[in-house]
Amino acid sequence: MHPNAELITRFYTAFALHDGVTMASCYAPEATFSDPVFPSLRGPQIGAMWRMLCDQGTDLVVRSSQIQADEATGSAHWDADYTLSTTGRFVNNHIDARFTFTDGKIAKHVDNFDLYAWTRMALGPVGLLLGWTPLVQKQVRAQAAKGLRRWLEQHPELA
Repeated sequence: MHPNAELITRFYTAFALHDGVTMASCYAPEATFSDPVFPSLRGPQIGAMWRMLCDQGTDLVVRSSQIQADEATGSAHWDADYTLSTTGRFVNNHIDARFTFTDGKIAKHVDNFDLYAWTRMALGPVGLLLGWTPLVQKQVRAQAAKGLRRWLEQHPELA
């Protein structure tokens, strides 16, 4: 197995164990991350996001598969099952991840998933009727960013 595939495996194994510290250690200092909810995180924000999600995801179950990597790039598929704390609704999210690497660390991480499918599960009737709209998707992003800011205020050593 290529060392970068081992890095991805270590990352998702840590996620399954709710070990945000190990997840954060997989990233280069100036790494970037994006997904439909957190579209532009950089550096320490990335590790803080994973630590927050691990801390708050009391019933979070993560399964990874299709991990592959070479010297420059990698990919994986992962599924996350959890109850969204703000709505109490169950979410089963299917994510495809792409990576680039530098010096044995993740330099760029892009997660892709269907945000409308997520809003239907996470928000219920509101998500079904309006989850496809830019307004609702913008509100989801704003709420997530606010949650991360609040979490970082409670953990200033991670900022």
